[in-house]
Formats: sequence, C-alpha cells, structure tokens
Amino acid sequence: MTEQSPQALLDPARAPTLAGVERAAAKVAAILPQTPLLPLEVEGRTIWCKAESLQPVGAFKIRGAWHRLTDLTPDQAAAGVVGVSSGNHAQGVAWAAKRLGIKATIVMPSNAPAMKLAATRALGAEVVLYDRVTESRDAVAARLIEDRGGTLVHAYGDPWIIEGQGTAGIEARAQMAARGLGEPDLVVACCGGGGLSAGLALACPDAAIVAVEPEGWDDVTRSLAAGETLSVENLAYPTECDALQTPETWPINFAVLRARGVRGVVVTRDEVRHAMRTAFARLHLVVEPGGAAALAAILAGKVTPTDATLVTLSGGNVDPQAFAAIIDEQETYR
Repeated sequence: MTEQSPQALLDPARAPTLAGVERAAAKVAAILPQTPLLPLEVEGRTIWCKAESLQPVGAFKIRGAWHRLTDLTPDQAAAGVVGVSSGNHAQGVAWAAKRLGIKATIVMPSNAPAMKLAATRALGAEVVLYDRVTESRDAVAARLIEDRGGTLVHAYGDPWIIEGQGTAGIEARAQMAARGLGEPDLVVACCGGGGLSAGLALACPDAAIVAVEPEGWDDVTRSLAAGETLSVENLAYPTECDALQTPETWPINFAVLRARGVRGVVVTRDEVRHAMRTAFARLHLVVEPGGAAALAAILAGKVTPTDATLVTLSGGNVDPQAFAAIIDEQETYR
C-alpha cells in the first residue's frame, strides 16, 4: 500500500480536483508505463490518439482503480472492495486488488462479453451477475456491502476514480508538449457514466471537452443539454458499445462536466464500426466498440478537429469473433 493521504482526501464525499489528478498521476507513473500517443491524419489534419487499449487490462480503467485501492485505509483493505462494471472497470479493480492482496467482488451484467467475464475471474475477483434490463447494479452492490461489508469502488461516480482516469490527460499533455505541440485545445473522450470525461476535464483545464456516447445510451449528452441529470430512456436499446452502457451519470460527474462546459455527441453503430476498422488498418490497434466512440465522432464529422486534438481509444477488450466480423465487414459507412 502507498503512504496514506491526508484525512481530507479520504472523504468519499469530497470533490475531485486537478491536484488529485496530479497526485494520482504520480502513483500511476510509478507502476504503469505510459500508453502511446499515436498520430492519425484525418482530412489533412493530424489528431493524437491515446492508446489506452494497450493497458495491462486493455483499458484506461486500471488508472482509477489503482488510485482508489491504494488510498484505502488498512481496515478498508482488510474488508475488501465491491465494484460495478460491464467489464473494463472490473478488470482494473481486479488487477489492482490482486496486486495489493485485497479481496474484490465485481457486479457485472450477465450479457457482458465473455472475454471480460473470463479475464475478471482470471485475475482472482469474484463475479456476481445481474440482469442489465431488470436489475440495478448499484442496488445489487449495496446489498452485497450490507451483507458482507467492504468499500464500494464505483465505475465512475467516485472522486478517486475520476481523478485516476484523468491521469491519461496528464500523460497526454506531457507527450504533446514533448512533440512541440503545446497543450491539447480539444479533448474528445468516449463516455459512459462520465468518469473519463470528468477526469480529462480536470486534467486539461484549458481544453474544450467533448463526451461521445453511443446512440440510445446518450444520457450524458441529454443531461448536459437539459442542465439536469437524465436517465437512459430504454435500457434494452441494443448497442455493441457495452463499455458505455450506463443508465445515468452521477451528480459528482455531472458537476464537473457542467462546470467545464462539456458538450455531448452521439455516434451510430455504423460510425463506431468504421472507427474500429480505421484504428485497425491505420494504427494497427484492436479497439472495442466503446473504445472507438470518440474516434468515430471525429471520422463522422460530428466533431471538427483542431491542430492540437486529443482523442481517447479507451479500450480494446472485444471478443475475437465479434472483432473479426466487424473488421471483415464490407465498408458501407461511406
């Protein structure tokens, strides 16, 4: 375990801060190598893609999980943690818990991709399944904590998680500066519950932030437009972006996003698939549907890139057969 934080930073009701992101970045840098920042030319302009799909667990979620679990008190660590996740956060929590010797239980949807379920279990976490349409994962997690004890490690609604995800922005800022590009002035992020978007909004305070969601799961986009949190209208709406299927953002995320003037954009299934094929063909990366949403918004012309645009490729955990089918599919998008 790392040295404990000052007492104020152990308050789960605290607000995430840039200072917290910077503290998390030092912790992450001590244990994980930086992920590459890859150039991609789009209609004559170069954008910079942060390849979080190359993390040890295949997604950026390892950042927030490490920050959260290394700040547990000894008593909290001994009682274990309970997470909620469609799969990427699950692996991040399981990876951190295994390294720290902490028991982890993860509430995951029964229809999560098989590779995400298998990888989470392989890291030593207990998986408790729930039905995404008829059950609330937060309610299932609350019952587990009431019965067994433990600390909730939420997938996005947590100050440590937000700060940890923001460390991708701290890394990218340094990488862009090293290339003589200066600070990013536009950050385009894949968005489920808003943990990554909020973290990047803190990490890159001078950049415009765009949060990109899949069609049907656009609660953050609609919430930002309405000025209040709104839920997904149809929890059975089909999408391949399982990593971005969150029913509603949390107040802690929404407060950061709204304060920073973040705007939301929605992408379609075909746009996401086109982005996956582009990342594979031109960057030689395997990117899952949810991890390709931000790139999809750029390629579809829904977000206009600048000369210093940062784009997240947030995850690469996709079942091989599904990925192969998408890559082999005839390009009908354009």
